[in-house]
Amino acid sequence: MSSLQLDDFSDLIERPDAGVRRDAEARRERQTVPAGALGRLDELGEWLAAAQAAVPVRPVERPKAVLFAGDHGVAGLGVSARPAGTTAELVREILEGARPVSVLARRLGVPVRVVDMALDCDPGSLPEDVVRHRVRRGSGRIDIEDALTAEEAKAAFRAGMAVADEEADSGTDLVVLGDVSVGGTTAAGVLVAALCGTDASVVTGRGGVAIDDLAWMRKCAAIRDALRRARPVLGDQLQLLATVGGADLAAITGFLLQSAVRKLPVLLDGVVVAACALVAQRVAFRAPDWWLAAHVSGEPGQAKALDRMALEPLLDHGVRVGEGAGGLLALPLVQAAAALAAELPETPAKTEEPQEAAAE
Repeated sequence: MSSLQLDDFSDLIERPDAGVRRDAEARRERQTVPAGALGRLDELGEWLAAAQAAVPVRPVERPKAVLFAGDHGVAGLGVSARPAGTTAELVREILEGARPVSVLARRLGVPVRVVDMALDCDPGSLPEDVVRHRVRRGSGRIDIEDALTAEEAKAAFRAGMAVADEEADSGTDLVVLGDVSVGGTTAAGVLVAALCGTDASVVTGRGGVAIDDLAWMRKCAAIRDALRRARPVLGDQLQLLATVGGADLAAITGFLLQSAVRKLPVLLDGVVVAACALVAQRVAFRAPDWWLAAHVSGEPGQAKALDRMALEPLLDHGVRVGEGAGGLLALPLVQAAAALAAELPETPAKTEEPQEAAAE
């Protein structure tokens, strides 16, 4: 796509191979453990086989956690437990191995990639491989102004596509997709409410670090005001992301769509990623077939978005920290499903005893 035409994604994205999935189901019927005895692990193994176009399914050996980072101007209204413009501190802690996602990734042997799209900090304060895709410093305050210009939205979307291509080309076989942001859940709430046709109170949650009632009311008001700005542009998904999204959200949306083009499975983490997935579904209705919902984050906006996409979360442990942590917790479940589907033996085929010769 030399010029960015979102309609092209509907033609470029194919569903996972249905014929391979039927072969995987037939193989499962022949295995020594009765079909259905492993519950949802059977379904996961068959989904992976279809995504890989391989029976038996290959093990998930090269997963990667990819986290898009950005600051949001709306955080200045006091809608988050963290001060506005402090996402860079979280990014540094992730890079230093001091955040939950870092600990889990280290334990699971999963590389973590952080992509700065709109952090409100000097780019020189972070490694070059983190900041090289940055579009701007912070995103606009969406209750009164656009998050991005049209050109910035396109640049961020293309950056997400480029990161997906880089991961697919490097041999990554499954991505745990997350975000690192302050104010991002407010933008996500606006997207979900706009696309699901509901009001602000239905999608307003309390964030990873729970906010108090006054902050919740400020957040609800910000989402309400941004919704008024979002509704007139619902027919144009890039304009929607520019108006009430942000550079990180636009990049996540581009990443999701290009991952589906490249047939790269993705585990969705929290409400921000779920909101972007909802935007991506509006662009290409087959795209969600390449995604798994990792866990229930407790954010009402996430629940609304996943329900609209008919994606059932794998885990519900009350993990609200974001940053891909819930996605990493679900990863071993997916890897276990692949191992069971591939390694359980098949029941030996019954051989018919030779018939006795007819008496003469």
